[in-house]
Amino acid sequence: MKIKQVDPSKPKIALLLTGGGARAAYQVGVLKALAQSMPRTAPLPFRVINGTSAGAINSAALACYASCMHLAVRKLETVWKNFSTSMVYKSDFLSVFGHITRNILTSFQSEHINHPPASLLNNRPLRKLLNDILDLHRIERNLHRDYLEALSITASSYTTGDSVAFFQSNTQHSWQRAKREGRATRINVEHLMASSAIPMVFPSVNIYNHYFGDGSIHQLSPLSPSIHLGADKIFIIGVDQPKEPHPPGYSAHFPGLSAVAGHLLDSVFTDTMQSDLERLDRINRTLGLLPNKHKHQELKQIDSFIINPSQNFNAIAAQYYDDMPWAIKVLLRMIGVKKRSQSSLTSYLLFEKRYTQHLIQIGYDDGMKQLPEIRKFLELE
Repeated sequence: MKIKQVDPSKPKIALLLTGGGARAAYQVGVLKALAQSMPRTAPLPFRVINGTSAGAINSAALACYASCMHLAVRKLETVWKNFSTSMVYKSDFLSVFGHITRNILTSFQSEHINHPPASLLNNRPLRKLLNDILDLHRIERNLHRDYLEALSITASSYTTGDSVAFFQSNTQHSWQRAKREGRATRINVEHLMASSAIPMVFPSVNIYNHYFGDGSIHQLSPLSPSIHLGADKIFIIGVDQPKEPHPPGYSAHFPGLSAVAGHLLDSVFTDTMQSDLERLDRINRTLGLLPNKHKHQELKQIDSFIINPSQNFNAIAAQYYDDMPWAIKVLLRMIGVKKRSQSSLTSYLLFEKRYTQHLIQIGYDDGMKQLPEIRKFLELE
């Protein structure tokens, strides 16, 4: 059995993959650009992997194949390039509106009955997909062979309101902070389903008799798991798209339900990351002003590098709007989401291969443009 030899003088680098539904295909493109610059048998350059929401699924897949970066990325790319909506949630007319009808009827039942979690869509196909494509037992082997030090999956507890980082590691211990904690466990499909359960869209998941939803909810400090797991550097692949400028003569319209829902999702998935990076920068600058003898033993300088999309995903999703199943388009139109609407909901729910392939290509192009800086940050020169 091959054991990886780790250079103790090198910094511990963490990979952080944020959430964003179908937008997470972008992350695969960035990783593909990085993999192509590395030897074919090279392991992942990351000692710690952290994922939230759809990024949690990508993170788990990488951890399964931590011994070979090329293989890990190729496995991910194969799935994302061949996606269809039916692989993530039931999208035929009978299933979609039958699921909604059952939720409505259930709401009239007695409160003493333990109802199944309510949601807009039924994501049971995603659980089957994850069970089919992920051999999560490989994570333990990669930890033992020292190709990986920790995998962390963040979910949000609807029971306590805390952000919980479920992590698998041979060395780290659980932690507890205000509104966030880390729990040592063996990662399984239920953790991934919980972390990717977009609020109201997908049902919550019962883990240890607590109900959990998308990890981006209540996540006040997205960098926290990486820091607690010992990272010296954090490489972040986000999905925060650039905002399109308003054309001359633009007149604001009253935001409809779909626009408000899209803004809420954007806030859940992207806003806290920027504020946490600003907080990290302030701490680093403060530490830099202190003489060595006054430095706190629990604080250290942590470098970060973030790459975000160079193109607007909402505009791209509009190009592939007609690829969505008919029942989903009808459902979205009921809440005001049309082909050219202002809502970003489509960009999160459009799990169709032409769209995901487009996002992978954007991620690849962005990764190639910044490849020298990425390799320098990861100390791959």
